Amino acid sequence: MRGETVLSVNGAPKRLCLTLGALAALETAFDASGLAALSERLSRPSSEDLVVVIHALLLGGGEEMSLDEVRRARIDLGEAIAAVSAAFGAIGAERETPGPEKI
Repeated sequence: MRGETVLSVNGAPKRLCLTLGALAALETAFDASGLAALSERLSRPSSEDLVVVIHALLLGGGEEMSLDEVRRARIDLGEAIAAVSAAFGAIGAERETPGPEKI
């Protein structure tokens, strides 16, 4: 499962990637016991929630930024929301792709 997209951070393109490790980090950060709980927790995110999600996705994409660096970064809110949505949207697209058991 890998949802990849690009987000401009401080004027430079940075790769965001939703990896299994990023999901695990988010479950831990939000004290969510599974994907359903994480989805519920993020259904109405705060700005700090968005920062934490972006940080996890940046790490998943191989970008080295601390959480504090993400908090201080110049990131367009609309672009951030679109990039995070695209990364998480890849999960749904992959689930709809028939696997060998459905063919």
